[in-house]
Amino acid sequence: MDLPVLAAPPASFTLHILAWPTRPAGGPQALAGTWSEATRRGFALCLDDRGALALRLGNGAEVAEYSTGVPLAERRWYRLAATFDADSGTIELHQIPIDAHGLHPAAPATARHSARFTPAASAAPLRFAAWQAADGAAGGHFNGKLERPRLVRRALPPTEIERLSDEAACRALGDDVLGAWDFSWHIGSDHVIDLSPHRMHGRTVNLPMRGATGHDWDGTERSWARAPEQYGAIHFHDDDIDHAGWAPDVTLRIPDGLRSGVYAARLRGGGCETHVPFFVRPPAGKATAPVAFLAPTASYTVYCNNRARFFSAGTEMLRGQLLDIDATDLLLLHHPLGLSTYCSHSDGSSVCFGTRLRPTTNFRPKGRLWNFSTDLFVIDWLEQTGCGYDVITDEDLHREGAALLQRYRAVVTGSHPEYASLEMLDGLETYLKTGGRLIYLGGNGFYWRISYQPGRPGVIEIRRAEDGTRPSTAAPGEYHHAFTGEHGGLWSRQGRPPNAIAGVGFIAQGFDASSYYRRQPGSFDPRAAFIFDGVEEEILGDFGHLGGGAAGDELDSFSTAAGSPPHALVLASSERHSNTYHLANDAIVTPTGAIGALHSPQIRADMVFFECPNGGAVFSTGSIAYVGSLSHNGYDNAIARLTGNVLKRFLEPTPFAMPEAAAG
Repeated sequence: MDLPVLAAPPASFTLHILAWPTRPAGGPQALAGTWSEATRRGFALCLDDRGALALRLGNGAEVAEYSTGVPLAERRWYRLAATFDADSGTIELHQIPIDAHGLHPAAPATARHSARFTPAASAAPLRFAAWQAADGAAGGHFNGKLERPRLVRRALPPTEIERLSDEAACRALGDDVLGAWDFSWHIGSDHVIDLSPHRMHGRTVNLPMRGATGHDWDGTERSWARAPEQYGAIHFHDDDIDHAGWAPDVTLRIPDGLRSGVYAARLRGGGCETHVPFFVRPPAGKATAPVAFLAPTASYTVYCNNRARFFSAGTEMLRGQLLDIDATDLLLLHHPLGLSTYCSHSDGSSVCFGTRLRPTTNFRPKGRLWNFSTDLFVIDWLEQTGCGYDVITDEDLHREGAALLQRYRAVVTGSHPEYASLEMLDGLETYLKTGGRLIYLGGNGFYWRISYQPGRPGVIEIRRAEDGTRPSTAAPGEYHHAFTGEHGGLWSRQGRPPNAIAGVGFIAQGFDASSYYRRQPGSFDPRAAFIFDGVEEEILGDFGHLGGGAAGDELDSFSTAAGSPPHALVLASSERHSNTYHLANDAIVTPTGAIGALHSPQIRADMVFFECPNGGAVFSTGSIAYVGSLSHNGYDNAIARLTGNVLKRFLEPTPFAMPEAAAG
């Protein structure tokens, strides 16, 4: 976090902060100050290499560090302060545990030292949770929460230090208070507000987590928007990054009139090759084709640089196979480019921000089939149909809503549109209520709630609350998004189940092999006759590029109890999945040993069709692996035929009629 350079650093000072360290023994870590490794000047309140409170001073020639010698405990609140009296050359350090309930008291640690010299002014900005490293960049990163920093231009006695976190007590010190920062202001932004008369406002860098519970959070309120005074902390991590900040080496101008579609810049050099994909959207406010492919860019962003999926200890058990690591995985392992929300921070806390404003190694047309590379099966199919299509993105839908979709007769999803903002769901729902047609070719869609950072496209927040199949869980009291104040977690727990839009919702996952669908009675209903025109097979999709079948990876099923429309037709259901497939967490009430696919009829993908008001309709496949079966045998197969039948009918102007029972 950066603040202005101190115009006139105080000769004597008190530096105070509340801290909740998560890796106190992780090496020297800055808490607050102007210290510069580059010039060896300034001062810093910090943790030493053992995790004890220390004050570091430098005058350009000499560096000295004074410590309490008592390491801080992990994940415990402390009041930390250092005073420096220039007249006497005395340093005092105060390390006071804060125990709100008095159940786990710990002894405070104090220390008194005689300084060898007075610190010199530093040209480095005043920073929290970092200092200026030897190369001029930020270094000495702190892991944990910080709250209520205070800088006073004189050495205060312990009785006054204890009152510094109180705003009224700070005001009573008048102009002696150089800075009194309150992180509970403007939580949804990067602004850091100084309430002192000096107004030394600053900004956060690299998206540390705001909306974090403070030292006085008592559990009675779960939303920072309703009790911001209990959310005055920021959680910093040494691996936070929102933007690589690289200067461009190559700029590509898209020619006017270039057809909307999916493209990639191919880069070659030194015997290596890589691709940088990008989307060309139709002209603003226009459609150039009857079909829109809705690129799930939110999923691409949230999965950006996911290392946990392929390097975690449980991967082999989850996938039922040995690890397979390619050259790009190794690149990411040895040269981290920021974390996916499927990773954990170095202190073990949940990653809640995804960003495309940095290099993304797993957004590529080649290599392991997942997300973007899998969605190219859909693009290839659309090309093969010759119907003409535009490409729009989740960010476009978030920004423009239903008005964007209503330009198209039909909208086709990718294989894994897992993440959706409120604006996206509202847009899809309005589109379907006003005659739109949706072809959902995926699994685990519309599952997690996200929010986009206002005014900054490409940055997404997700808070994984107490339910759902997830890589980690947000800390208690920290389920509300900092960007918007919205409650995070599953859409199904907030009255907007994916079943209501797609007719199906996430039920299970497994990654060793994919299965097939078997036709159900609903496929013989006259309402579905157009779908099965020319399709005589009972078994559908016992082939494919994703696990050998059309039903696999992540599966969605039909359930009226979960919000599926009662008039929907279940056309086909998958069966005989391996025992590596397990129910989603939110589908399990009481865990037992009998939750694998061999014991649970719930574990299946359902292919569903239903009509919507005003002539619209939805066709859903409920499987990520489905799109990998489209091109089998040169598109001469049952999956391609029935999906082509759906697209052809969805493009016809004749409205779909709601069944009488549903319409009545």
